Amino acid sequence: MSEARDAFVIEDNRRQVERLEKLGWYHSIELPDGQVIEGHQSLEQQRRRILQFPIPDDLTGKRVLDVGAWDGWFSFEMERRGAQVVALDMARNTRLLEARRLLGSKIEYRIGDICRLTWRDLGTFDIVLFFGVLYHVKHPLLALENVCGMTREMACIESFVSDPDPDAIPVMEYYETGELRGQLDNWVGPNAACLLAFTRTAGFARVKFESALAERAHVTAWRQWPLEEVSEPAPEVLCVDNAATHDHQFSADADDYITFYFKHPRTDLNCENVRPVVGPFGSRPIHVADTGGGWQATCKIPPGLAPGWYPARLAIAGSDYCAPIQIAVETPQPWVSDDSGDLRITRVTDGRTFEDDRIHCGPDACLSVWVVGLPADAAATDVRVRLNGTDLPAIWLAPVVGENPRQVNALLPTGVEPGPAQISIVAGGLEGSSAAANLVS
Repeated sequence: MSEARDAFVIEDNRRQVERLEKLGWYHSIELPDGQVIEGHQSLEQQRRRILQFPIPDDLTGKRVLDVGAWDGWFSFEMERRGAQVVALDMARNTRLLEARRLLGSKIEYRIGDICRLTWRDLGTFDIVLFFGVLYHVKHPLLALENVCGMTREMACIESFVSDPDPDAIPVMEYYETGELRGQLDNWVGPNAACLLAFTRTAGFARVKFESALAERAHVTAWRQWPLEEVSEPAPEVLCVDNAATHDHQFSADADDYITFYFKHPRTDLNCENVRPVVGPFGSRPIHVADTGGGWQATCKIPPGLAPGWYPARLAIAGSDYCAPIQIAVETPQPWVSDDSGDLRITRVTDGRTFEDDRIHCGPDACLSVWVVGLPADAAATDVRVRLNGTDLPAIWLAPVVGENPRQVNALLPTGVEPGPAQISIVAGGLEGSSAAANLVS
């Protein structure tokens, strides 16, 4: 049962606020000489909270962000373990500054709103602590997206929850005034299932419910998929595109989603066992479906990607990853060909009409390229057609016939715009010289 609007809980919270005002400190702080500044939360309570998460004892070489640092105990604890720490809060807290002086700490202290700050403002961190903040913000999912974008490895999330059951239907209460414990700075109360769903939706690859202590839930979120023993073949990716516009334009800031079209022999694929990766980050699918003869999986472009070219890859739980497919995020510098000289295009046509140097855009659009210099043992899964810098997986590769060029076919995303195109072939990690063609409607 939620603690909102409960008169007994509101009165108990009033007494706790009075105690906090008398003590002056929320966090208890242990000083170098063994003395303890007594706060509303004891050292034991604080240690118990941090023990809910798989944070290593040795954080040497790690960079940690503590969002909502308040008096700073968790920041100082991360520093004690060897991390370089940035403490972030909405307003300047003189108690944290005093504790930093007494401890001889070197943590960096920043003031700002997690709903208005991104990785561009603070950089990225190996570990982000997000304790006791979510229910204080009016835009909880936006805050979690910003946390995700700042996280390189792992985020540790603690929040008030209206119901600790992680398997319930995800719901969230909204508190317009002081409905939750009589406090005006409490805005939302997700249940534990909603907290997990929010964290997945924010862009983390995998999320784990750790525990619930009283009315607080603890969730660990990772940016990467786990390392798994390979026991299955990699999926065969046929095409990727923007899930909304069906072209190859992607943005992390615009909340874009990428769809992989692929083949795999398994028949039980779902959001739990399909593993998309863009650049260094995994992204949990929001949709996996059998298309009749193949599969499609759609996931969020991971937060925190700077403008540039990134490899998009796909695996199934227990399989290898497919060969990387280059995609552009935002508007980076034009793609520069490696131009190995070993691969050379002799002809480019539309894949349906075989018109030379004219490729028709639209549904079921396809292009054909004839290439010399491909290894004799190359398979379609080893070859990419690079169109204006973005990779199109080959769906067919002609067999070797003497010294003749080999035909390569690839599907076009349905939203590709007409215009001039530079086309090259990528095989074995090398890109050949490019050829020009026109995309027409």
